[in-house]
Amino acid sequence: MDPIQSLEHPLQDEPRSDAAADSAAPLEDDDAGGKDRQFVTALARGLEILRCFRPGEAYLTNSEMAKRTGMPKPTISRLTYTLTKLGYLTFSPDQGRYQLGAPVLALGYTLLANLDVRKLARPAMQELAEYAQCSVAIGIRDRLHMVYVEACRGSAAVTLRRDAGSRIPLATTAMGKAYLCGLPQTDRDFLMDHIRLTADTHWPKIKADIEQGFKDYQDRGFVLSSGLWDANISAVGVPLIDPDIAKTMAFNCGGPAFLLPQEKLVEDLGPRLVQLVRNVEMSMGRHIS
Repeated sequence: MDPIQSLEHPLQDEPRSDAAADSAAPLEDDDAGGKDRQFVTALARGLEILRCFRPGEAYLTNSEMAKRTGMPKPTISRLTYTLTKLGYLTFSPDQGRYQLGAPVLALGYTLLANLDVRKLARPAMQELAEYAQCSVAIGIRDRLHMVYVEACRGSAAVTLRRDAGSRIPLATTAMGKAYLCGLPQTDRDFLMDHIRLTADTHWPKIKADIEQGFKDYQDRGFVLSSGLWDANISAVGVPLIDPDIAKTMAFNCGGPAFLLPQEKLVEDLGPRLVQLVRNVEMSMGRHIS
């Protein structure tokens, strides 16, 4: 199967590993490719090349990118040549590999600079991080992951060390489950279908945990981490809902599990995070239901 076809119609794919699933997880609920004349396949393939790079990986070869995307190596070679000509990739003769170019950073910086919520929320996030001696972050969805766009942490020696750009799973984290809670039912169901495909045999446990998150959100206004992703991390999550689902995001507050027992999360940090998000919504002029 053409890798772009698997990208366009992910519900037809077989379950894959986390890395493979992330590269071919749903773009959005649209029908692309051969059925959509507006869809530019070559552009989609080029963007998939840029998505191959992960934190801590400065360089990749054409072969490595071919393996991650499922595209033929000759196709990869033409795409990397074009992206290098445009500056989105640079080639190191010494390494014999490619790395991301400055224009990619410029695109990311433009996104962050235009997210007003970061400026509005940061003082309160830092205050909560210092109070709880933990980390507080905002995340947006990227396929089946959440990506931090802002992060604050307390001054304690022991805390989570994740900064803007960090990626965490959508299905098994407090932030990700909170994001799902903030979506309309149809959009939530769409993502749940893709989570099911990539979860494979773990789906029953993950489904039950997400459904518990929905119940917690209805009862308390926040969701709790369950240890499915990392048993050593405890966290709460709250969605920031927008009528435009592309602008919906989620906040979390978390840290080492031995410092944050469930009682503290439920009775203290969860309500505080809910109030923080409500205050941010009011500062943004959003209608609070």
